[in-house]
Amino acid sequence: MRIESDSLGQLNIPQTTYYGIHTQRALNNFPISKASTHPELIRAFIEIKQAAAQTNATSGNLNRSVAKHIVSATKILLNQPIDTTMFPISDIQGGAGTSTNMNVNEVIANLALEKVGRQRGDYQFIHPNDHVNMGQSTNDTYPSAGKIALIRLLAPLLNELTQLIDALGNKADEFSTTYKMGRTQLQDAVPMTLGNSFHAWLKPLLRDNLRIQSARDSLYYLNMGGSAIGSGINVSYHYQVHIVPNLAGITKLPLKQAHDLFDATQNLDSFVALSGALKTLAVNLSKIANDLRLLSSGPRSGLLEINLPAKQAGSSIMPGKVNPVIPEVVNQVAFEYFGFDATVTAAAEAGQLELNAFEPIVFKSLFTGIEHLTAAMATLRINAIDGITSNKNRLAQDIDLSVSFATAMAPIVGYQLAAKMAKESLRTGKSLRQIAEKKNCFTSEELAHIFKVEDIVINARTPEHGLVLHAPEQKNS
Repeated sequence: MRIESDSLGQLNIPQTTYYGIHTQRALNNFPISKASTHPELIRAFIEIKQAAAQTNATSGNLNRSVAKHIVSATKILLNQPIDTTMFPISDIQGGAGTSTNMNVNEVIANLALEKVGRQRGDYQFIHPNDHVNMGQSTNDTYPSAGKIALIRLLAPLLNELTQLIDALGNKADEFSTTYKMGRTQLQDAVPMTLGNSFHAWLKPLLRDNLRIQSARDSLYYLNMGGSAIGSGINVSYHYQVHIVPNLAGITKLPLKQAHDLFDATQNLDSFVALSGALKTLAVNLSKIANDLRLLSSGPRSGLLEINLPAKQAGSSIMPGKVNPVIPEVVNQVAFEYFGFDATVTAAAEAGQLELNAFEPIVFKSLFTGIEHLTAAMATLRINAIDGITSNKNRLAQDIDLSVSFATAMAPIVGYQLAAKMAKESLRTGKSLRQIAEKKNCFTSEELAHIFKVEDIVINARTPEHGLVLHAPEQKNS
């Protein structure tokens, strides 16, 4: 054991650990979550410490030798997977993230001390606060690290979203001439193509892609240099000007300094906007999952318009039963995210004056939500969408027996008579065409047009998969 001290007193720290007293106090105080701080957040924090040491050295405020040892320690940590035994603090913590910031400071300081042959805890030579944390506060490093982590986690999500859109587009093309009944309020409406359904599913996902990218763009603005509340106390002018460009060079991200550091320190609306965009994605994914479960329901007493790939036995008691497990898990991920969004909203609103103390739960919610949505889209694409087939005989049967053709009759014989024939068809079980032929209300050409499903859906052909957010304005002639 080694003894470390802080303003509250002394603690025994295991000599084998790289963290110090502040981390130990956090472990004692926050036995909340079994999950530790997300590795991407730690990675971003280490990059911030590297950029800060380099910037403070060039400003002349930090001894270049000390800065060199700090940078060397950060490079060691960044060149290997994040070791959670070094960074064990719960991802839910009080203190606005101070514990995680100090955890990183302590690990870097002790690793640097070890590499120059000194004992861990010998902070007179390299100190977690005075040297590693120079020019910084938790209040600018923690939100900045969180933004960098979010930007990186969004990359695979956006990639998976694009692949899902492409998969839906491929199915839309495959089923572009597969006719089926459309439904409103779960009742028969008018014919359409199965391709129309897939197009209608992919279009909101295209908009989700744009919304998420737009929300991500606000994350590039950091409050680094703002220190405690945005005023830049204990920060040199050189540091304030160069810290973000130096960090951008290390992370390879187009980071910029926020225009108003007070605003960027206390307000979390950029996270709320991102969460809202992700919630909208979750809503759209869940709606697709709902439709897939309905259209594949059966196999004898449901709609059974499509077949989902069979992935596992559906019952421990009913042999042969297969359930739509992939759409079901997508639904559950969406439900989970609705809760995450409520948490982010409440945490952002609860900020007081110059600092919001609740960013840890914001980041936990966003990190977990992004990862789960990414995985849900992957399994939806691979284990469901790519393998969907249509039941053409069932689709054709539904169209033949449908009374929806009465809609096409109405312009010829009027709404009332068309409705009367539709009711007769339902009452007698005869097809609408049989009844229409007996009424002698239509010419043979009219009947051929009314019951030619291709003519009915021709105006419903969908455009290409590209997204048009706004229709072009019509100019007055």
